[in-house]
Amino acid sequence: MRCAHWRRVPLDLAREACEKSAALYVDTAVQCQLSSHDESEHFGLLTDNGPWGTALWLRWRGTDEPELLVLPDCPVAAPGPDGDGCCLFVDHAEQHTWEDTPEEAPCTS
Repeated sequence: MRCAHWRRVPLDLAREACEKSAALYVDTAVQCQLSSHDESEHFGLLTDNGPWGTALWLRWRGTDEPELLVLPDCPVAAPGPDGDGCCLFVDHAEQHTWEDTPEEAPCTS
């Protein structure tokens, strides 16, 4: 289950994010993309940073001022030939995003 913490993106950081990426705009608020946790740092995805395997993230902790980070994409994929890739960044804490996805129940008739 994903973390329930959200953070409003300050206007100056939203402008800076648009300047650092090809995005025309970024969201005004982001949800932490890590697995559910209460303490430590939170990371909200602002935008992919292009074809170089990086993304622009907003990092915050409690009421501290948030900051922009360019982080490389996590290279880990789910097991199997068609495994989903992780949508987080290298060396993230907790689970990969595909581990948080509930398994589909098999169809039975």
